[in-house]
Amino acid sequence: MVEAYLNQIVTAVPDHDIHRTFVARAPSLLKEGRQRDLLKRMADRGQIDHRYSVLKPPDADEEGFDADGLFRRGAFPDTKARMGFFERHAFTLAKRALDQLSLAEQKDTITHLIVTTCTGFYAPGIDLQIIEHYGLSPSVERTIVGFMRCYAAINALKLARHIVRSQPSSKVVILNLELCTLHLQETDDLQQLLSFLIFADGCAASIVSAEPRGIELQSFHAAVIPNSTGQITWHIGGFGFDMILLGCVPATVAKGLLPHLDTILNGHERADVRHWAIHPGGRTILDAVQRSVGIPDEKLRQSRDILRRFGNMSSATVMFVLKEMMTPDTPAGQGCAIAFGPGLTAESMLFRTARH
Repeated sequence: MVEAYLNQIVTAVPDHDIHRTFVARAPSLLKEGRQRDLLKRMADRGQIDHRYSVLKPPDADEEGFDADGLFRRGAFPDTKARMGFFERHAFTLAKRALDQLSLAEQKDTITHLIVTTCTGFYAPGIDLQIIEHYGLSPSVERTIVGFMRCYAAINALKLARHIVRSQPSSKVVILNLELCTLHLQETDDLQQLLSFLIFADGCAASIVSAEPRGIELQSFHAAVIPNSTGQITWHIGGFGFDMILLGCVPATVAKGLLPHLDTILNGHERADVRHWAIHPGGRTILDAVQRSVGIPDEKLRQSRDILRRFGNMSSATVMFVLKEMMTPDTPAGQGCAIAFGPGLTAESMLFRTARH
């Protein structure tokens, strides 16, 4: 049977680096001084230097969290306003990535389009905008993978592999686009504010086909960790999407991943894995996976570097990590990608990097 390959990955982020602004202003949402100090300490320990957003940071003398006044104290926007902002800005970021694929030049060969997002929805949607803007055939098969959060990219790659293996002439475009910063909440809940120290906006676009170039997509495995349903949740509320990300998630991941590791590795030993593309959901997530699986520091370098440079961009993030493993100096070898999200679920992929 024909195999599927991830031929190319490109990435894009918005113009505005909002991390330092948010770290400086978020403590003011907390009423109690000790919690403010704790939030600042946790931010310093988070190993994130930059996070980008479609929201423009305010000037030093401005109130609120953005220069457009969308997030004003005492008047944070409702879900309708946030979705309107998503609709106005999502395609602009998508084009920033897709233009790097030279999509218009290969428009006649594209057969499928898969979009992952959990941070905004509208219809007709971004999938149809892509087809119209780049002149793709209106018969392109379109799939939206929605609301699956951080592991959605693994599911999109899984679906693309199924498509290529069943229809070898297929060429699948995948777009992973998230505007996480639109869901900032005005809250004095320390745990919720800590989660807002991690998330950012970003986009990845990629092509999967039977052409033996890039990363070979070998196998996939999904593992739902028992008794963890409420640890990561994502619900549509009246004032944006409400997220719960409990502090016990790293410990649950560390303990729950091990019973599935042999199945994930599908006959390979841990020492066989040269490339670990672990979704950088946060420093504590990476620390927990590293300790649990026994991954050497050097093999988590790309994941930690993406976290430091961009934060957690939900479904786009693991694609940023995989892109780092497609550089000319990347040695050929066995790889394993793992991303985590609601369920609590670990979605994994075995892959192999090619010689350049």
